[in-house]
Amino acid sequence: MTDTRPAGRPGRWRSGAESRQRILEAARALFREHGYAGTTVRAVAAEARVDPAMVFYFFGSKQGLFGAAVEMAPALPETIESIFVGGLDGIGERMVRTLLEKMDRSEHASLAIITRSAPTHDQSEALVREYVHREIIDRLAEMLDAPDAGLRAGMVAVQLLGLAAARYVVRIEPIVSASVDELASRFGPLVQRCLTG
Repeated sequence: MTDTRPAGRPGRWRSGAESRQRILEAARALFREHGYAGTTVRAVAAEARVDPAMVFYFFGSKQGLFGAAVEMAPALPETIESIFVGGLDGIGERMVRTLLEKMDRSEHASLAIITRSAPTHDQSEALVREYVHREIIDRLAEMLDAPDAGLRAGMVAVQLLGLAAARYVVRIEPIVSASVDELASRFGPLVQRCLTG
């Protein structure tokens, strides 16, 4: 007996969960590439091959979509912990290497998304500031036994955000094409000097 059921439309999703996931993946890619201002709901829908109304159904607004794309990107607590495990010795190189390795991988896109979006979107700017303070500056300052610990930790954040912007947002050569090893070995000592020099 042959199956006489009509074939489903190409690209039609079997469930709402699949549609939502496809939209999030498209949004992460586009926010990472174009930032908040340069990404539209229509572009995300086209990339995910869904109607724009479905994006609004799941996320309510472009801002809601952005928040979900950042929040639901894989969390990196174990990565952050690996930076601090060895104490201050060699932490500059560990920080640079970890940042570049994670941002080079598309599945770890959250920091790249908010770094690219921060200059054009208040929520992105707040997310970057909160993340950097909580996960990097405050923790580094606690490790330092110095009256200027906060300033030193802030200088590290400036170095790391500058490197991220140069490699992933402005795309300055030869920073973009340099290997992680080369940048870690050259840039790591600069970061280290900010802390312990």
